[in-house]
Amino acid sequence: MPRLSVNIDHIATIRQARKGREPDPVAAAAIAELAGASGIIAHLREDRRHVQDRDLGLLRETVQTKLNLEMAATDEMRRIALEVKPDFSTLVPEKREELTTEGGLEVASRVDFMKAYISGLRQGGVIVSLFIDPDEKQIAAARKCGADWVELHTGAYANAKPGEACEREFVKLVEAAKLAGSLGLRVGAGHGLNYVNAGRIARIPEVEELNIGHSIISRASLVGLDRAVRDMLGLISAKGE
Repeated sequence: MPRLSVNIDHIATIRQARKGREPDPVAAAAIAELAGASGIIAHLREDRRHVQDRDLGLLRETVQTKLNLEMAATDEMRRIALEVKPDFSTLVPEKREELTTEGGLEVASRVDFMKAYISGLRQGGVIVSLFIDPDEKQIAAARKCGADWVELHTGAYANAKPGEACEREFVKLVEAAKLAGSLGLRVGAGHGLNYVNAGRIARIPEVEELNIGHSIISRASLVGLDRAVRDMLGLISAKGE
């Protein structure tokens, strides 16, 4: 059974809608951990649209499991990561106008840059993951760059229509996970996963961790965060499809 890390960005999104103090993503992280989450994810964006620097500092002080900082590969974010020292840093592509991350990080054409960037983080004691599409070239490049993990972008699978299209995307993820594992990379998966489609991804042998945010926070608005996390844990630990 893979571990579950919960992304608390959308708790911060609700707070920022009023520029107030609630709901507090730090409190949400504590509830998610008490419900059984094995990690907390926060994406500190350049425009600070949801998670704020204050949140990241408090999360570093209070998270008891593992803090995963999602970030763009910029000088500002490298400085912040080396100051805060999250347990984990996931490098993601970032566009100001996007509603959510739209695709995997382009690594294959930037191996030298990414290798130097990753080296700086790792020397600071930060484990590095790359959020990439399930593509052979990107996986091979991630290995060349010295990444510890890859997080396979599951968006195409999550958005595919049931049937042949979905099956094709699932096979891509299976093959990508197998390749990454054979190269010595540890494997996570995330983006668009929900209570309908996550179970199948959870049973890919190489996948050690599922990173899920929007679906859990959406369900939490109806049933509460504790139950939403426990429901997801029950789903991904169930046997069979």
